[in-house]
Amino acid sequence: MMTRAVTQILHGSQKAQFLPVTQNIPGRALTVILQASPAPQRRCISYVWNTSSSCIHGGLPVHSFPSESVRKVCHRGLPNLDIGSSLPLHQICFCAKASPPKVITFDELMAATRNLSNWTLAHEIAVNANFCIKQEDYPQNSFAGTVKQIVHKAFWDHLESELNEDPPEYKHAIKLFEEIKEILLSFLTPGANRIHNQICEVLDTDLIRQQAEHNAVDIPGLANYVINTMGKLCAPIRDNDIKQLKATDNIVELLRQIFRVLDLMKVDMANYTIKSLRPYLWHNLVDYERTKFQEILEETPSALNLTTEWIKESIEDELSSISDESSSCPGADSSSKPIISPTLVLNNGYLKLLQWDYCKTIPETLITDEVRLQELREKLNQLKVIACVSLITNNMVGAAVVDVPDFTDHLKRISLPLLEGMNKKSFDLKEALNAIGIQICSIVNKSLSERGLPTLSEEMQSNLMGQIAHIVEKNNPVCSLIDKRIQLFMRSLLALPSFQKCMPTMPGGLSVIQREIEFLGSQYASIVNFNKKVYGPFYANILRKLLFPEAAMEKTEAETSSN
Repeated sequence: MMTRAVTQILHGSQKAQFLPVTQNIPGRALTVILQASPAPQRRCISYVWNTSSSCIHGGLPVHSFPSESVRKVCHRGLPNLDIGSSLPLHQICFCAKASPPKVITFDELMAATRNLSNWTLAHEIAVNANFCIKQEDYPQNSFAGTVKQIVHKAFWDHLESELNEDPPEYKHAIKLFEEIKEILLSFLTPGANRIHNQICEVLDTDLIRQQAEHNAVDIPGLANYVINTMGKLCAPIRDNDIKQLKATDNIVELLRQIFRVLDLMKVDMANYTIKSLRPYLWHNLVDYERTKFQEILEETPSALNLTTEWIKESIEDELSSISDESSSCPGADSSSKPIISPTLVLNNGYLKLLQWDYCKTIPETLITDEVRLQELREKLNQLKVIACVSLITNNMVGAAVVDVPDFTDHLKRISLPLLEGMNKKSFDLKEALNAIGIQICSIVNKSLSERGLPTLSEEMQSNLMGQIAHIVEKNNPVCSLIDKRIQLFMRSLLALPSFQKCMPTMPGGLSVIQREIEFLGSQYASIVNFNKKVYGPFYANILRKLLFPEAAMEKTEAETSSN
């Protein structure tokens, strides 16, 4: 806010400039795209990169990092440097190497960053209906927040002292109106010529300066015009803010609040633009994302390394499964080469994402959906626990709960709040399961008492709570069974054609969570089917090389000879 005016007061500069606003790219995503070749020898040099304090983080082994083309440097191999921590780029100490690795220039880095930013932002706007920009300020007691508060107070105090002089000094007040004029013009659509000309005429800074020289400038009148114009341009949600501006008498406080409301209007305009763009982006997203990723791949050929490893692991799992089946069938021909379906390999890879350790880096082609996939995994884990608790309860005290009205709804209502945040390291699952067991015993005993039947014995309650608490164990048979059935349902869902809307048959034991798991399954299938549309050609090339290396080599040789 008031960037130029504040900067001029603090530094005394005649031509202060706006500082560039950079969008933070997910550090892990940027690191994945910019991976390069092996570690250098340890010859440490210091290098300062004068740039914004964007951070690279996420715990990846960054093999080499590009800087300007004149200095090809790398930050691998430094003592006491934790790459997993967030470091501003200008604080990273780089190392030179004896034989340089493959590096990219500063311009190539910026191009890759822009492509990655546009790629992730477009995807998020199109697929996330709730995506919007929010105005967030620094925490009140933070260092940055304190500095901002002091600087802004100094500016407004200085402005007030200027306006209280005799005669008043209007220099910085005029600069504020000049900035207000630019902001108001930025809100206008291309065809709004009449209001555009009116704003330029009323807020003509050259005319205002001439009036100020003769002490004839009407600051309250200009402020009143600005408020009325804001009222015409703002969203309905800002009407109360406009009313409060009209009720403010102190001119300095009024200008301060005008800039506050203008900041809110900027956010409103940005969100309106995002909402308008969403249908267009959705219709063109497949081609756009594929083109952007191809540009990233051309600039950094290693941008599919993790995706290749992910598919390779899926192939190995499928080969292991086929080998186990062959060993269990004595008549099978072990000498023949197993035939693996590429579609099956890819679907198995997608299923692994539901049990993925998100402390590890996700494949590059799935970076844009990492948060959604992680949320799906967390919700599925909650539903898995609820299904386990339901199965145990029905097996042990089924006769007692069969007549309890809406028992499954009761079970979900008491379980979901207690299981909130169960994927956090600090979460105590055993304690939550004990609390769920106590609640179930209470519900069952209450229902039995109301029907005039004997309540559960202490031994029965203890056994039920113990069985529920054992879900936390790693190889718990009930938990393993439910997990396999969830995987079976998701596998069946991926095997359906993308245009088919009906759900596959729900495996036994999952009826208690059927509605929830079908909803999550539809979200999961949408993510997977869209990902296949965008990155299908890239996956096909990887699968061709891994499953049919001879054919891929012949194709490469033929292309080389033709060139």
